[in-house]
Amino acid sequence: MNQPPNPAAEQAALPGCWWHPNRPTGLSCSRCGRPACPDCLREAPVGFQCTDCVHSGGQQQRRQHRGYQEAGFGQRTVFGARLSQSVLVTQVILAVNVLVFLFTVLQAKSLNDNDLSSAFQYGALYGDATMGHGEWWRVLTNGFLHYGPIHIAVNMFSLWMMGRSLEQVCGRGRYLALYFVSMLGASTAVLLFGDPRGFPGTAGASGALFGLMGAYAVTVLKLRLNPTGLIITLALNAFITFGIPGISIFGHLGGLVTGALITVALLYAPQVKQAQWQAIGIGIIVVALLGLLVYRGAQAAPATCEFVQYRVGLYYTCG
Repeated sequence: MNQPPNPAAEQAALPGCWWHPNRPTGLSCSRCGRPACPDCLREAPVGFQCTDCVHSGGQQQRRQHRGYQEAGFGQRTVFGARLSQSVLVTQVILAVNVLVFLFTVLQAKSLNDNDLSSAFQYGALYGDATMGHGEWWRVLTNGFLHYGPIHIAVNMFSLWMMGRSLEQVCGRGRYLALYFVSMLGASTAVLLFGDPRGFPGTAGASGALFGLMGAYAVTVLKLRLNPTGLIITLALNAFITFGIPGISIFGHLGGLVTGALITVALLYAPQVKQAQWQAIGIGIIVVALLGLLVYRGAQAAPATCEFVQYRVGLYYTCG
């Protein structure tokens, strides 16, 4: 004959909750196995876990995620860079340009004629001085010099507007390569196709900025984004380049083409060992530009350079 059920005896046989010993329970944590009452259990991907296991599991997951990111993994942009909100490189480049401009203003003692009797003369791009006198540093230093406040204000505004977004999507290293190789490409185009005398001297960050514009154009085409903003930007800059006297047309075009080529090397690199292929592509472009500079320099006749009085200050000229 069967005995009638005895709920009190069955409840007494159950273990007490690990955290509430006075609460008998038939439940347990699926991770550590300790008995737990319903108030101490949380739903997990598999079964139910106690609050201690949920907390320790969350800490372990955060540590793994942090280590995963520090190892170079995690969500990446189309350029292969880790997502970042930093625009440090753009800020530093902008600050350097402004400081160099203020330095030339103080030397020249003139806000508008800062290109006379100042370090401007040692850094601007002159064809004869660069190719015939061996002053090759000018292919990069000219990108940090500006003629007057309007010139630097327009360029720094353009740098801030375009540079921020591109730095975040490219990453610092790729962005730096894009900026400075575009600057090199702009100077190369000026020396190859411009007036060899270089009078009155090519200067400004616009060559590198046109490189950023070329990167923007390739990115829009690659990702099939809305091209309206690109068309407006290109049309406006084309008007400025060809419509305003004194603008370095070859510098702008050289920077634009170089920036586009750099971006092609970055965006179309194979996914396997992407960073290595990107570095190889950029390296090929740099070697090609340096080769063109060496070729142009070999054709240049030796030049004698000196400072001469011009208007209200000294001007560097070669002949």
